[in-house]
Amino acid sequence: MAESNLQLSDRVMTWPNALSALRLLLVPIFLWLILIDENILAFSVLAISSFTDWLDGFLARKLNQMSRLGQLLDPAADRLFILASLVGLAFTDKVPWWLVVSVVARDLLLFFTLPFLAQVGYGPLPVNYTGKAGTFALLYAFPLMLLPEVLPEQASVIVFPIAWAFAFWGIWLYWWTCVVYLRQVYNIRKMARSTSTILRSEEERN
Repeated sequence: MAESNLQLSDRVMTWPNALSALRLLLVPIFLWLILIDENILAFSVLAISSFTDWLDGFLARKLNQMSRLGQLLDPAADRLFILASLVGLAFTDKVPWWLVVSVVARDLLLFFTLPFLAQVGYGPLPVNYTGKAGTFALLYAFPLMLLPEVLPEQASVIVFPIAWAFAFWGIWLYWWTCVVYLRQVYNIRKMARSTSTILRSEEERN
């Protein structure tokens, strides 16, 4: 068990991890519901997922159950829900495909930094607050984009602009975070090369 709120444990069976696993299981169900135009049920599943996203973080801090597995499961569930939402909404012509490309391209770009980090002994960089804010905005944008399908036209006129405001804000934060991560990767690589050069110089002197 973690000794403090800032430490991570190796525990697997925790309430936060169980909620993250539940969110992962809901991803294919949610995508299927969108594709068959069951928009009310899809919205309900996405709302449940958003609630559990908040709840697992709350429980992790409250119960002191922050774990290494949780650090991987939670962002993985977020990204899969974002991807499933985008693909489902694009296939049913509710959002344009450029929105899908803008989000997927960012994640692919960061994915290709992992080998560079691994070469110098680093794993994936931790999620920062800007990235969390971008994910939060996108996870709110997509259920709002589903609502016009089930609401009266008068309400849809109000909801739709709000949904796109969340979407644009989320994309901007997503890419700003990407720039921050790329700078961190560059600095880590630069520091690793400098350290390696110093060590070689010392070995040569010895």
